[in-house]
Amino acid sequence: MSRTSIQSVKRLVVKVGTSSLILPNGKINLRAIDQMAFTLTTLNNQGYEVILVSSGAIGAGLHQLGLDKRPTTISRQQAVAAIGQSELIKIYNQRFQYYNQTSAQVLLTRDVVDYPESRKNVINTIQELLEMKVIPIINENDSVAVDELDHLTKFGDNDQLSAIVAHLSDADLLIMLSDIDGFYSANPNTDKNATLYHRITDITDSLEAAAGGEGSRFGTGGMSSKLKAAKRIFARDSQMILANGEEPSIIFDILEGQTIGTLFASSTYTEGD
Repeated sequence: MSRTSIQSVKRLVVKVGTSSLILPNGKINLRAIDQMAFTLTTLNNQGYEVILVSSGAIGAGLHQLGLDKRPTTISRQQAVAAIGQSELIKIYNQRFQYYNQTSAQVLLTRDVVDYPESRKNVINTIQELLEMKVIPIINENDSVAVDELDHLTKFGDNDQLSAIVAHLSDADLLIMLSDIDGFYSANPNTDKNATLYHRITDITDSLEAAAGGEGSRFGTGGMSSKLKAAKRIFARDSQMILANGEEPSIIFDILEGQTIGTLFASSTYTEGD
């Protein structure tokens, strides 16, 4: 892939985390979903090719069932995810249709991506959808994915999935929206001296040490998973931005080249590339 500056991005993957889609009280953040649909539709109308990787199936399922915490058994989690995925895609479709934008659901498991023939089919499907100006909404197929030695089908989390999708689709940029402004030297919620990194060109031991901790009670991704995704991005000489997803319209500012969040890109990328 040729190096591409932010301002010249054509194809992008947007990953939105559960914390941006589910309110602290467990209800679905309809405002965020509506703003996401508006933002991505606008970008599509402007000529961008946009892929959305969306978490939130289990969070939406918990909301539907009136539960306040994730079940402890895998089978119950998968059942909740099946309920939530249906609800989540219904809301996405409704909001995208409001803006006259067609969307499509694509559910993946790791084995599909690992096998050459099915991998090719996934790539072809995504490419056809983009050529049709349809926005693919991708999630892991949580209701069937398992992580066992003899049957590995899970990606781990949607941070990893979004980086894999960026690779499969040969995207110019991955924008990862979370509940934090970017990558910090320490947890900004507990350390007032924590510093926001505006650019990271390599994943070091000190960065990995600063990434300790898990995600929200509704999601699975923490800062460690963000760094794992960034490693995948570095491996294919691409770029990723981690930013706060409270206002999805922040994507407009990112694509205009504003300094927002943390840019993960090799030192060979410059503003003029």
